[in-house]
Amino acid sequence: MAEATSTKRATYHHGDLRQALIQAGLDLAREGGPDAVSVREATRRVGVAPNAAYRHFRDRDALLAAVCSAAQAEVARAIDAQLATVSPDQDPATRARLRFQAVGLGYMRFAQRHPGLFRTAFWTSRDLAGARSPERRGSGGRTPFELLSSALDELVETGLLAPGRRHGAEFLAWSAVHGLATLLIDGPLRGLGEAEVSRLEDRLVMMVEQGL
Repeated sequence: MAEATSTKRATYHHGDLRQALIQAGLDLAREGGPDAVSVREATRRVGVAPNAAYRHFRDRDALLAAVCSAAQAEVARAIDAQLATVSPDQDPATRARLRFQAVGLGYMRFAQRHPGLFRTAFWTSRDLAGARSPERRGSGGRTPFELLSSALDELVETGLLAPGRRHGAEFLAWSAVHGLATLLIDGPLRGLGEAEVSRLEDRLVMMVEQGL
């Protein structure tokens, strides 16, 4: 995709061009994080003039915000895939515990596999206003934040988390897994081997679940 675009311009329907630009932005983010996302490069990759992008995005920040949401949807899909590994045959309490841990593992493993997208996913999120946005939903129909909230609710329903400790638990759990994920891809832990990383991730999600 990095080769020079032909002088022949591509033709898109209105909505298709918007999606093509977001996908090009995702590809750029995957390669180089949020700083790599630009209107000029996205339009070059889809084969349209830069001015065409401004019918859909007022500026580069607007494109990056859309890419941020699309990257969060990718995170949600990774969490959905991890949740799918939990057997439905477990007793309710064990299943709730494993599903809660799966949310954290899916999140951190996504960061390991796609650091550029992970760095981009929350780049433009200044608050929780978009935490339940349809653009951030994965294959299961929920955003990363909603998946975490649902897993915590399951802990309460099965008696593993006291109702009085439920308030704000999303922020504590999220902070822990995001912190380790960031240390592993951008901090002093990025030199650890795969086996050690896996052990740390497993211990962290168990620690968070027990600490709540």
